[in-house]
Amino acid sequence: TICLRKEYGGLGVRQLREFNLPLLGKWCWRLLVDREGVWFRVLAARYGVEGGRLRDGGRRGSSWWREIASIMEGGGEPGGRWFGEQVSRRVGDGSDTLFWTDPWVDGTPLCERFGSLFVLAETKLRTVAEMFSLGWGAEGETLVWRRQLRVWEEEMFGECQSLLSNISLQAQSSDRWQWQP
Repeated sequence: TICLRKEYGGLGVRQLREFNLPLLGKWCWRLLVDREGVWFRVLAARYGVEGGRLRDGGRRGSSWWREIASIMEGGGEPGGRWFGEQVSRRVGDGSDTLFWTDPWVDGTPLCERFGSLFVLAETKLRTVAEMFSLGWGAEGETLVWRRQLRVWEEEMFGECQSLLSNISLQAQSSDRWQWQP
């Protein structure tokens, strides 16, 4: 009853979860954009970094960190992808953006758009710069598959290559996260 509005006999205390989510979201944003900050370094020392991203810590993570990791990964609550749907990568030189898992093409990660190809890809942690320097896989040297692609997967791969054909990188510009309204 303390969470009921005052006009209904409660104390008007907000739901803690509703109040806490935006605060945790602010931490998610800070950890994305301030990689030289003290908290990023503390969490990197505690939980480690994989593919340029902080690890979630698994069961040994604090409840605070597990909650932040859950929000960043889009888990937890219904509509839990709210944070991931609001951020995307603006690619500069491509050296700090993961090709498959960062949302850099139309705000959607390629692993979601081309999920079947992602499952088959042997190299899931390459950067956009690495893929670009190898020609997006036009000759097949960029992507190594766990097995030979089926016809419909070849078509999907062609669609992926077509999507990437007009993209160029800016050598003097850094990759950065951006908030999408």
